[in-house]
Amino acid sequence: MGCVEALNYEILLRNCSFKEYREFIKKNYREYHEVMPGYRIFDLALIGVPPIPIGVDGDYVIFPYTKPCHGTFVLRVEGKEEIQKLRAKK
Repeated sequence: MGCVEALNYEILLRNCSFKEYREFIKKNYREYHEVMPGYRIFDLALIGVPPIPIGVDGDYVIFPYTKPCHGTFVLRVEGKEEIQKLRAKK
């Protein structure tokens, strides 16, 4: 199981609702992929109301991460392999 603290991430949005992160990603990223809760990215299981959007910006993935007791954040992390995995899903 992965740990978000092991990633070199940038927080784009903090303490947001599922609706807020969904709108943020869809509005700001032309390429995004929708996944179901439980989808693993960087070995982290995503939590949320389906479908969960994951944005792509160059070599970076933008995804929501819910940390129990701390809320939901939108993170930006470099991840070429994760982008390839998302694109291969279609």
